Amino acid sequence: MTKSLVRGETAPEPPPDAQTVALDVVIPVYNEERDLERCVRRLRQHLDASVPYPSRITVADNASTDSTLAVAARLATEFDGVRVVHLDEKGRGRALSAVWGGSDAQVVAYMDVDLSTDLNALLPLVAPLLSGHSDLAIGSRLSRSSRVVRGPKREVISRCYNLILRGALRARFTDAQCGFKAIRTDVARRLLPLVQDTGWFFDTELLVLAERVGLRIHEVPVDWVDDPDSSVDLVATALADLRGVVRVGRALATGALPVAALREGLGREPLVPGVPRGMVGQLARFAVVGVASTLAYALLYLALHPVIGAQAANLVALLVTAVLNTAANRAFTFGVRGRSDAAKHQAQGLAVFAFGLLLTSGSLFALHRWLPDASKHLELAVLVAANLVATVTRFVALRWVFRNHHEGVTP
Repeated sequence: MTKSLVRGETAPEPPPDAQTVALDVVIPVYNEERDLERCVRRLRQHLDASVPYPSRITVADNASTDSTLAVAARLATEFDGVRVVHLDEKGRGRALSAVWGGSDAQVVAYMDVDLSTDLNALLPLVAPLLSGHSDLAIGSRLSRSSRVVRGPKREVISRCYNLILRGALRARFTDAQCGFKAIRTDVARRLLPLVQDTGWFFDTELLVLAERVGLRIHEVPVDWVDDPDSSVDLVATALADLRGVVRVGRALATGALPVAALREGLGREPLVPGVPRGMVGQLARFAVVGVASTLAYALLYLALHPVIGAQAANLVALLVTAVLNTAANRAFTFGVRGRSDAAKHQAQGLAVFAFGLLLTSGSLFALHRWLPDASKHLELAVLVAANLVATVTRFVALRWVFRNHHEGVTP
């Protein structure tokens, strides 16, 4: 293995035929002269004994001011499969982005220098990535089968943070902050240029983006013991994370992140052959919007019928719900964000509405021809049945309307 000392924040992408390492485990450090040697020796021993893949340890020194860099250089000289990358600026996210993006390994991982996570979880973490089963893998301290030793303050902060992610960003992974993660290198090179954070929010931003793109995230329950000597400022980190949540949420809402293009190139193929990618999830979300729209339509129709009559009530109720339905499907079903083409989408949605109006009004006209004394509840039943037919047509039509804008929200 190459033992090297590299300066700078970026490394050139290696040619495909230069790939000789299956796993590159990165240890990001800042002023860790006391713990680094113990970490590298223990990790190297574990990799040699328990991981049946060619592996390397990369110490990513991000602007240490003590003797951390000298310790790392000495270890790289002593051990095969250990190298050092030095960066002139601080930031764990910056260090990981630089080293991961320039690695020649199939899979890149990272863990904290304190080795709080039991190393027996390393092989279950990386094996699904090396086999191609998954794209990212994270250790989870919040799984029911995890065994965790830490103070109540950190426990409450961690659980509250993950609740915020679920509520604000619709995240479905369980533990964003555990310092024990891995990713396929080819996936990392596609996602890393879009991850802006260079500090502790780096992990969360990468995971949210990967989930929205439709990548598979594998979670491994871990045994984890808190480091009482950790130098992390919990308050400052928490505030920075919250600012990151707001920034990423805004980028997703406005369409600033090119999720659609990434999903097209990275998203996994559909489980059912012949079914377009993401269609099952779209159908489920479309059904939710459809149920809400039908209820709104029924309430509006019943409220307006005594005032303006059947045909006018049908027109107004269908028009109002059509506008709301198009907006809801645009954002919720097909994941199209931002104002771009919004007016055009509404116009196309109204064209679909015109077909629905023709179908429902025609059904109502036919009912009155056959049963002039039909009750308003029978009228409503006929209209709902006609709307069901119109709904199927609407789904097909809206998939065409948003065909170039699918963001592919993870099903």
